[in-house]
Amino acid sequence: MEDSLPMGETHVTAQEDGKTGWSDRFRSLRSPGRPRLWFEILLIAVSYWLYSLVRNAVPEQKAQALRNADWIWSAEKSLGLAFEETVNHAANSVTWLIVSMNYYYATLHFVVTIGVLVWLFRRHPGRYAATRLVLFATTAVALLGYYLYPLAPPRLMNGANFIDTVLVHETWGSMASGNFKNMSNQYAAMPSMHIGWSLWCGLTIFALASAPWARILGLLYPTLTLVVIVATANHFWLDAVGGMICLAFGYAVSRVWYGSLPHHLPKWVPSKQGGRLTGVRTARLPRPAEERAGETAGAPAGGPKAEPSGKPSGSGEASGDPEPAGARRP
Repeated sequence: MEDSLPMGETHVTAQEDGKTGWSDRFRSLRSPGRPRLWFEILLIAVSYWLYSLVRNAVPEQKAQALRNADWIWSAEKSLGLAFEETVNHAANSVTWLIVSMNYYYATLHFVVTIGVLVWLFRRHPGRYAATRLVLFATTAVALLGYYLYPLAPPRLMNGANFIDTVLVHETWGSMASGNFKNMSNQYAAMPSMHIGWSLWCGLTIFALASAPWARILGLLYPTLTLVVIVATANHFWLDAVGGMICLAFGYAVSRVWYGSLPHHLPKWVPSKQGGRLTGVRTARLPRPAEERAGETAGAPAGGPKAEPSGKPSGSGEASGDPEPAGARRP
């Protein structure tokens, strides 16, 4: 007769199994896995839609936003670093340059970010989820800044001499000015997500790219973006500092969740699917020595092993092992 556990011990065992199950599930969530294309497309699309919805739903608070802009401008003057107006006028004096900057501001913000996500998905799947979490956490905390500190961009300040370059040169694509200005919150300049996202792209490329020229471009991209947001009078340089702080928060969240910074995680993540390892690069494993020896002696694979004559058991030729380096056949 089989022994049976007392009822109390059975109950404790069931509770421990339940705790172990939840612990395993939580651990699996914190372990980087192979990303699924359809899920990532859906997640990014829904997340950006929610971000835009919340950002534009934040009360514009025009009066407060203008007061905050005056305070920022005064603070920069007191620091001797109020250079935005000079850069704005200098860039606006060169038509081809400022028009290029207008299109840069309107398009690369999205194009480069999506491009880096695709590159991570294809070339660094083991680091994709952690790096994506940095981007999402950075963007989420920026929404708090838009709500708690409404800020007008320099081009909308009262009594200032900033030039709205999109209006002057009638370039398309930007929701910051012109016919599209009512589709976007005009007073959500702090923090600058142009800097937050471009610095995320730049640091990711610099940390993971192998080509030196790609790493250099990774550093140049956020630097050029800083020049563009100032030249087009869409941000103060202090807005860029706010974007950097948000990005630091994003990296901290990813570090706490995954236990490591994204670029320290493995490039390829092994996962069992149908008995095969996917997501990792593996070398072809050699066949067992017995099978190769049987085929050499003319026996079918897996059949009785032929005994070589005149050679001790376990020699290199009998076992099918490769010959030692430098050995010559008679």
